Amino acid sequence: MKQFIAFVRKEFFHIFRDRRTMLILLGMPVVQIILFGFAITTEVKNVRVAILDPSNDVVTRRIIDRLDASEYFSVTTNLNTPDEVEKSFRRGDIDLAVIFSEQFANHVYTGDACVQLVADATDPNTATTQTGYAANIISSAGREMLPEGMQVSTIVPEVKLLYNPQMKSAYNFVPGVMGLILMLICAMMTSISIVREKETGTMEILLVSPVKPLFIILAKAVPYFVLSFVNLTTILLLSVYVLDVPVAGSLFWLIVVSLLFIFVSLALGLLISSVTRTQVAAMLASGLILMMPTMLLSGMIFPIESMPLLLQGISAVLPARWYIQAVRKLMIEGVDISLVLTEVSILAVMAVALITISFKKFKNRLE
Repeated sequence: MKQFIAFVRKEFFHIFRDRRTMLILLGMPVVQIILFGFAITTEVKNVRVAILDPSNDVVTRRIIDRLDASEYFSVTTNLNTPDEVEKSFRRGDIDLAVIFSEQFANHVYTGDACVQLVADATDPNTATTQTGYAANIISSAGREMLPEGMQVSTIVPEVKLLYNPQMKSAYNFVPGVMGLILMLICAMMTSISIVREKETGTMEILLVSPVKPLFIILAKAVPYFVLSFVNLTTILLLSVYVLDVPVAGSLFWLIVVSLLFIFVSLALGLLISSVTRTQVAAMLASGLILMMPTMLLSGMIFPIESMPLLLQGISAVLPARWYIQAVRKLMIEGVDISLVLTEVSILAVMAVALITISFKKFKNRLE
């Protein structure tokens, strides 16, 4: 029994001495419960609403005030013409548009009042939730405006879903899966490949060759760049011909943005390889640390607007977030490249920053 207790104590000492093991055992559950608790939510919050109100009467103003007072919606834009609705969606300025008919107040009492809710259905679940919440608020406000004795609301919102009227879930998850697959394959395989050379001792042999270290690292990354392009081609072909998700925008710019994201992911894998010593550590860093935030915080599954500000800040530094947004705009919405410049610029800055930090750290490790 004493020997058994001694072995148990020895194992505890081994675990306590290994900080990485302690971090996984005690730190990972805390991170997971916080992320899953705050990021995973089916509620919608901070929905940016645009109003087109040609009537501008007491009833429409009452409904608009009720929407703006709700914790779910924020009225940010007033539109003047119907043409501005889709332009606002394409620019990414709004999430929902509410369109009232003319002489709305008069039509409320005759049963002819018309309200149209226009939502971006590239994410079908979020669009359904948004329009459902808005319809309930509008119907409730309409009942309050009815004369005494009328018990049935005459305001029944009409719902219009842009870009995905069939409500196909593939329109939502294809861009997210593209970001997840390319991120994991590029980052994980690049980091493991370079760390394997260090672990087996062959990196020193490569470094004494006439080739400069910079070109050695680039040579290790080029095959994964080519293979990632093959994966990208396969994903696009399956999406279009198997899942029936069309490429509504420019295929050329979609490929260019994807290649930029692949380069960012390769640079991230290079950074991971410069700070890890073993293949297991590289796999944990690139697999677990990248996969969970990419799935939960990139907007792939859950809307970013519904997350706390802290998690929104973390989401802003994830390359997959900006890539998924760009793919949704180019592939699903069919917008021009000029409306994706924000996402492209952020990915370009990330690429330059990551490759600079990676080579600097790698050079320091060599010295």
